[in-house]
Amino acid sequence: MNSLIEQIIGDFLERPLPALTRRDGVLPGLPGKVDTLIGMRRTGKSWRLFQAMGDLVAGGLPKERLLYINFDDERLYPLTAAELHRIPDSYYRLFPRHKTQRCHFFFDEIQNVPGWERFVRRLLDTENVQLSLTGSSARLLSREIATTLRGRSLSSELFPFSFRETLRHQGIDERPEPVVGSRRTALLANRLRHYLEAGGFPEVQGIEAPYRLRILQEYVDVVILRDIVERHAVTNIPPLRYLIRHLLGAPATNFSVNKFHNDLKSQGIACGKNALHEYLAYLEDAYLLFPVPIYSRSIRKQQVNPRKIYPVDSGLALAFRHGPGKDSGRLLETLVFLELRRCGEEIAYYRTEAGYEVDFLSTGPEGDTQAIQVCETLGDPATRQREVRALMAAMRECGLSSGTIVTLDELETIATDSGPIEVIPAWRWLLREEGDEKNDRSHSGGR
Repeated sequence: MNSLIEQIIGDFLERPLPALTRRDGVLPGLPGKVDTLIGMRRTGKSWRLFQAMGDLVAGGLPKERLLYINFDDERLYPLTAAELHRIPDSYYRLFPRHKTQRCHFFFDEIQNVPGWERFVRRLLDTENVQLSLTGSSARLLSREIATTLRGRSLSSELFPFSFRETLRHQGIDERPEPVVGSRRTALLANRLRHYLEAGGFPEVQGIEAPYRLRILQEYVDVVILRDIVERHAVTNIPPLRYLIRHLLGAPATNFSVNKFHNDLKSQGIACGKNALHEYLAYLEDAYLLFPVPIYSRSIRKQQVNPRKIYPVDSGLALAFRHGPGKDSGRLLETLVFLELRRCGEEIAYYRTEAGYEVDFLSTGPEGDTQAIQVCETLGDPATRQREVRALMAAMRECGLSSGTIVTLDELETIATDSGPIEVIPAWRWLLREEGDEKNDRSHSGGR
């Protein structure tokens, strides 16, 4: 095993770091803290680590002070927690002078080794290293990190390409401009519609639709097998698959375990309600689907009301659609949700006192709140009235001085008795600079 690990270290040092599309966000890299990078499989976590390595090398750090191990490497199977010490031992045997220098260790998919947590803790306590970890399960964000590293980690989520990152990947200038001419507007609107259907998984960018859909479906199969069935020892697989297909094929819709349980019974599929609740938690753990509660200060009200379910990628939703058509409005709502999630927002949907629904009531890290409706188009007068009426009511009830409606193409400001409502094309909303967002929030107020 020692010679194998030394070979893996040597192979990494011989290979040049790959050219890549730069992802937004940074790994904090604070001394005494482990950086954990979490996300669904195939979202580019390994490449994000390579980006961090490239930044270190560009800053003058010798590559020999980097250590990268991918625990998905079949040559390491079946590595046990008791053998993990061989990795730093082999590294320092190759580079003994680095024992007194600060080194950076990158461990990819480390959750593949049961019991890895104690090893990481010991390494953090005994060696002069900055640790960065990736994993395909949200358990790295919760009980495993919380109980073992005891607050000594900082976690970052990684999603498929954002719209901004997709443009960057295609070589299109993603920077917003104060004045956007008709040619650039047409280009960005076209790219947004394509992004709506293709999604942001890096590997499928530029691949024709039939092959892209098959690849995305295979992603889900791997999540089912590796991150749910194997990890959680699930034996009743048919209802799990049915649940996944149902939720992916109906993005941005309310979901009730009770109603779905009755649906399974009507089709002769045996599965208990408790198991369905567990399956839903597993899917969230695997970063495949995200439930969003109704906004309420009452925990009971949140529990008795259905949650809205969003997939990690609009392309996945299209790959599992139930029937003909694309339902662009639901896909657009998914894009808005994912952008809010990338920004670290606390997200809920809102139901007004009169029963009108607003898609998102989201609160930023600084505690400021915004109300957002998502609608493919306001061209139909009845649709326009419904969307504006709900947003006005939410603004009044939540003490907000403005609201936003994200559409595919429309741009205007609607003056209302509750305050101005900005109607904005999705591509423009997704490309807003941080300063624009803060300016918008300064007019929104709080809950």
